[in-house]
Amino acid sequence: MSAAEKKFTLDLPLKVILTQEGISHFMSRGTQLQRFKMADNVEEHGVSLNHFSPMSLQNMILVDYISKMELAMPEFVSHRQEVMDLSKVIVYSILYKQFDREIFGKLVKCDCVRQYNRMNPSKLIDEQTRMSDRQLRNQLAVKDQTIQQSRQTILEPIWKNIMANKDYAAEEKNIYLLMTEKFLNRLSLMNWYIIVKFYKADGFDQIVSIIRDILTQYMEKSKIPEYISVMIMELALNSENTNIKKEAKLRFTGIEKSETLIFDPEIRGQIVDELVRKRKVVSLSWKIGGGSSAIGKQGSLDIRLYNQDDEFQEMKDNIESAIGANTNKKSLIDFYRQMPEGEENTDLGLYYLSYLDDACKKVGVKFDSLVNQSTSSDLTMISLKFNFS
Repeated sequence: MSAAEKKFTLDLPLKVILTQEGISHFMSRGTQLQRFKMADNVEEHGVSLNHFSPMSLQNMILVDYISKMELAMPEFVSHRQEVMDLSKVIVYSILYKQFDREIFGKLVKCDCVRQYNRMNPSKLIDEQTRMSDRQLRNQLAVKDQTIQQSRQTILEPIWKNIMANKDYAAEEKNIYLLMTEKFLNRLSLMNWYIIVKFYKADGFDQIVSIIRDILTQYMEKSKIPEYISVMIMELALNSENTNIKKEAKLRFTGIEKSETLIFDPEIRGQIVDELVRKRKVVSLSWKIGGGSSAIGKQGSLDIRLYNQDDEFQEMKDNIESAIGANTNKKSLIDFYRQMPEGEENTDLGLYYLSYLDDACKKVGVKFDSLVNQSTSSDLTMISLKFNFS
């Protein structure tokens, strides 16, 4: 999708579960919160969005207002691009937050900042420093030229390295150039306050070096959101097709190879309507690790896909006998390998999974996947866990 075609709003039935900060924010503005029963049967409080701006959602994530989001639909194929865009917005938001946290954590330990703190014990700049956005904006309002000069100082050598790298295709170079600016644009006011305060002071070179190093690391990590969006869409479409094929067999009993009828758009539409009536949906959720108080979990993301999948009972029983009666967990790669014969997209799913795993390892992102098929119901849960810290 080109920039000109990119949608500025998404039309998806998104349940947004709020943090305590988010609840306080919405209630202070008179918003009536809703109670949702999520796919895992847990009741949560939040707001529902059906027509929303990706940027607005990203801003809510960046200020720690959102803890979880969930989509529940009978079919995803007609919303393919929007779901992928939503996934990328969420993962990029986590990367932006982690980038900002990492920068701040390193800047307050710089020699020039420590020296300033020794000379100004009543005006410390450290992890405990709290300044309101209003204070910071007032401080930075008259420093626009310094901010722009700092940006150029930080970015120019990185841009030169990108353009000189013969391993990058032209499109990759353009993406990397864009991503370096995007990450820097989302630095918090507090980080810019520190950058501006020590601009051209003794030790400012250390600040620039730290930001460049971290920016280069996150430029490489910026590939991950695209890989994740492709992986979850493949999982969602696979579950959707499973449900539609099962419904086709029920609806057209006695017709040989009834599953081939789903390729007729009109029949497929009828089957989807029946799934809606029966409330048979595929649910996709994103659980964000936590706010500033969630030590060690700020950069975590747990993406889960839930679907009713009664075709795996025999496989469930076999695994239970091997690893215990109360649990039925295995890796996603084992799940794919043990799928019933005739299931489509198994090779494609393994390919995407392998590609995602390799990409995460290259940039130091922790990634794990598992499948949990409940012994008390026919609900299958696929989990993709990431830690971007």
